Amino acid sequence: MNKIYIFSGLGVDERVFDNIDFSGLNISFVDWIDPFKNETFERYAFRISKDFEKDSILIGLSFGGMLAVEVSKIIPVKKVILIASAKNKNELPKWFLIAGKLKLNRIVPSSLLKTTNFITNWLFGATTSTEKLLLKNIIKDTDTTFLKWAINQIVNWNNLSVPQNWIHIHGTNDRILPAKYLKVDYKIKNGGHFMTVNKAKEIEVIIKKLCS
Repeated sequence: MNKIYIFSGLGVDERVFDNIDFSGLNISFVDWIDPFKNETFERYAFRISKDFEKDSILIGLSFGGMLAVEVSKIIPVKKVILIASAKNKNELPKWFLIAGKLKLNRIVPSSLLKTTNFITNWLFGATTSTEKLLLKNIIKDTDTTFLKWAINQIVNWNNLSVPQNWIHIHGTNDRILPAKYLKVDYKIKNGGHFMTVNKAKEIEVIIKKLCS
């Protein structure tokens, strides 16, 4: 059975996958490591994957999907499954790239990055009190240094290639990475950026089909 490495979203942990049953699959959740000062995305991908098995399956959520793409350029993998993510810089909203060129991400106060409110909940698609609390706790627990580093990697991502054997799962209501910019294989109706939490069973069926 192929080893499956799972990357969570920006700074978050495996809690966002709690509603997905991975039983029967040989999975390993990848813990984020601290980036070095001024470390490139490529170098970070190399370090985090140095002990990965070859011909494995990578599953990446959001920023984790972008990292999975970078890892797939370093080691041979069987599949790259992207969830609420992007395959290259051309699939990112234009304002992401503009923010990177103008270095707007560098002037955002750290306190603002660690705050949740109705706008944050709307962007992620967290609607119930349970989902809002989970999102709040995830953002609160995210290391600020890592968060700022990761945002800088996103808005300055220069990747133009795509994995040879990619599968893309995306929500039709994703407000952070709108589906209109993307070529996807599986559309989750009314799914947002938090859909591994509130559309978990639909995603679970697809993952088990792809990994069986």
